[in-house]
This record gives sequence, C-alpha cells and structure tokens, in this order.
Amino acid sequence: MKKIFELRNVSKSFDGETVLDHINLDIYDNEFLTLLGPSGCGKTTTLRLLGGFDQPDAGDILFMGERINDLPPHKRNVNTVFQKYALFPHLNVFENVAFPLRERREPKAEIAKKVENMLSLVMLSNLAHRRVTSLSGGQQQRVAIARALIGHPKVLLLDEPLGALDRKLRKDMQAELKKIQQATGITFVFVTHDQEEALSMSDTVVVMSEGKIQQIGSPMDVYNEPKNAFVADFIGESNILDGVMLDDYRVRFSGQTFQCLDAGFDTREAVDVVVRPEDVDVVPVERGQLCGVVTSVTFMGVHYEIIVDIGGFKWMLQTTDFVAVDERIGLYIEPDAIHIMKKSRYSGLYGDYSSFSNELDELSDDADGEAEA
Repeated sequence: MKKIFELRNVSKSFDGETVLDHINLDIYDNEFLTLLGPSGCGKTTTLRLLGGFDQPDAGDILFMGERINDLPPHKRNVNTVFQKYALFPHLNVFENVAFPLRERREPKAEIAKKVENMLSLVMLSNLAHRRVTSLSGGQQQRVAIARALIGHPKVLLLDEPLGALDRKLRKDMQAELKKIQQATGITFVFVTHDQEEALSMSDTVVVMSEGKIQQIGSPMDVYNEPKNAFVADFIGESNILDGVMLDDYRVRFSGQTFQCLDAGFDTREAVDVVVRPEDVDVVPVERGQLCGVVTSVTFMGVHYEIIVDIGGFKWMLQTTDFVAVDERIGLYIEPDAIHIMKKSRYSGLYGDYSSFSNELDELSDDADGEAEA
C-alpha cells in the first residue's frame, strides 16, 4: 500500500514538557487508523501536527513523500473534524456542506450535484433545507463530516468527534463512519480514548502513552498480543501476573506451572503473564488449576463480572454462570488463553483488581469519616 503520511522521529514539547517523544508512524492510503490512549498521551497533538495546526520541534513529517513540517493547514490536502463541529448556524444543511465549494467558486450546477451526492452518502438528503440548529447531535456530526469530505481530501482527521453523543448514538455513528470511509476510499485518522470505539472501527490501532507509541497493529493484534502491561490493561480488562518462563511453552505463575503457546524467552526469565477475564473457565474446585474465593459479583447483562481472591491477588473473571460471594471456585485456563510479555516499565502497575477495590474502600472510609465529623 502507498504511504500517505510518514512521521520520522517527531518530537513536540509545550512549556518545557515533552508531549511527543521521537515517534515514528506510517499512515497508508485508504486506511482507517485510530490513535488511542488516555488523556495527555499525545494523540491529539499528533493529529494537530498532521493537520498543520502545530509544527514539530524535531523530526520530519512527510506527505506523499514530501516534507511538510512548515506547510500551513490550508495548503495541505487534509481536512479536520473537531469535537465541536463549528457549523454555520445561519446556513441550512445544504449551504453548510456547499460552503467549501462556493469558496472555490465552482459552478452552481456542479456544487448542487456534489452536495446532493454527499448528503446521500451521509443519509441527510431529506434534511438538505433544514437549519443546522434544529438537528440532533448525530445529524450535526454528519453535516460536519460531509462538509469536510466534499472537497475529497486525501486524509480526514477526526478529533474525538463522537465524544458528545450518547452511548447508543455513538455505536450507530461508529458503524456509519466506517461505511463512509470505505465508500469514499479516503484515509481516516481518528483520535479517541475509547477502546471499544477503536477496536470496532479501525484497520490499524496506534496505542499511545506518555508521548510514546506503545504498539501498532490490527485490533485483533493489540487485543490478543499486547506488547506490554500498559497495552494489555488499556485494551480491555486483563489479569496481569508475575511469571517465570521455565522453558519454551511452559510458564509458572500463581504457584502453578502452565502450558502456553509462547517461546523464545530465556530460561527462568521473569515475565508478565496476561489472562483475559473472558478466557478463564469457572469449574468445580477439584478440577481447577487454581482455586480462590469470590469476593464480589456484578451482573453486566450478558455476563457476570466476578472478582476472585487467589493467594491475595484478585482476578477478574467474566462468566455466564452465576456464582455467589464467598463461594470457593476453581479456575481452568487453556494454553491459548495465556499470553507472555517481556517485563517493562509498566510491570507491576496493572492487572490486580484488589487495587481498585482498595481505592473504593478508602473512598468509603473517607466518606464515613466526614459523616462522623
């Protein structure tokens, strides 16, 4: 595939604080790429650099092979949809979408044809003459996307455009955005902190933390084969335990030895072990590879989310079988449910659900103390 954007050792600081630290990233033609990470990780800054709203302090940004570090936004074949859609309230839907073409003084007949096609693509043909102030949030978003796409940019940048929508509308718009991207063939670069959003929409997910890229891969890659404890924790729920690789395909953790599918580690190498909550089978104690006591049960609609204390480490499990608090259960883990990662600076920071419980207990204690006072 042809590269559209290339970021080479790009760094950016604000007020002496490093926001991006020598990142390298390739973005390809007709790709839906998502920059995913928590607040402050550098994803929006990356988007602004691509759009020309900021310039890097170091490194190069290439567009179609040409360096564009200092090229202003209006000279880039790129458009941006921000979280605030910035529609013109005095113009109707048709005129909002037509605005970029009128600025370019295209013929009226050509404008009408292009706007009609674009409104059809975003399913707003019946609202062409409606004032934008009377539209719902999802409809306004579609107008903003249509206006950004009407000039057929090479790349569309989207900065958390679904953030203001309710959960159901967000899910509907996720599907619509993917359809629009596939129909137009335009490269989409999407910024979000929502893991589900990234996994459901993207061809490529770029996981970021503290100004660095932690992992680049398909949604299945980053979920099933996380590179470190940060990625494993941020992309869905994960039990992350200290382990030791005894040899290829054998790992020891939680006091037991397990078969796994990983190899290539040093003998007796300390590792991080990831087991997803949905990949653990709840079995009778006598059949369990591990055993523990249930400390909490939460009904989530399609499954139960339970916390199990195993030797002081609290696991999260997701199961359709009901178990009761204080019940002693067994856990059975298949080899393909165990993922081995190299130790990193994030090791020991995530994956034990007792920390979450303790925080809640502390908050509860503080509240009780205030009430007594």
